[in-house]
Amino acid sequence: MWTYEKKLQYPVKIARPNPALAKLVSAQYGGADGELGASLRYLSQRYTMPMPELKAILTDIGTEELAHLEMVGAIVHQLTRELSEEEIKKSGFDTYFVDHTTGIYPSSSSGVPFTAAYLQSKGDPITDLHEDLAAEQKARTTYDNILRFTDDPDVRDPIKFLRQREVVHYQRFGEALRRLQDKLNDRNFYIFNPSFDSPVKPCDDR
Repeated sequence: MWTYEKKLQYPVKIARPNPALAKLVSAQYGGADGELGASLRYLSQRYTMPMPELKAILTDIGTEELAHLEMVGAIVHQLTRELSEEEIKKSGFDTYFVDHTTGIYPSSSSGVPFTAAYLQSKGDPITDLHEDLAAEQKARTTYDNILRFTDDPDVRDPIKFLRQREVVHYQRFGEALRRLQDKLNDRNFYIFNPSFDSPVKPCDDR
């Protein structure tokens, strides 16, 4: 199904380590609005999408989120290379270092481990697409917040790329929701589950 290219979707080449910034960026690796949760959310929700084109959109975006997860991991890794013990202590990275050294671990910037409770797959396409729209906006806001705390162009450049992709994903999910509502052609979309009660023929389960 997937073809993996042995390169990042967008280059990450960071010259100066910054463990304090790495802790902030890690929010988008395993935090509540991060790339791991996004990829699992969309790749799980796609099965109950009642139209092939909707399933395709979630598959495309869910797959791209895995590429973004890889990018965020690369940023965190490069920000924590060749650190001295003094740098680790001074930056506040010591609490992370004790548990993981400089390994990449899915957690929030405050150290809360990733949990599937961050995401939902409700089995109702309208419900799920609204969650997806909100998820992309929350991810965009998180990237905005990260950008406030760094002036390093090596970090800002890939973060700005990731932020822009969240905007594109938001637009595509909006398009998906409109397609679904047009297909249902009902004045009230919220009185039934389109994947379960609607005469709209579901796509296959591959």
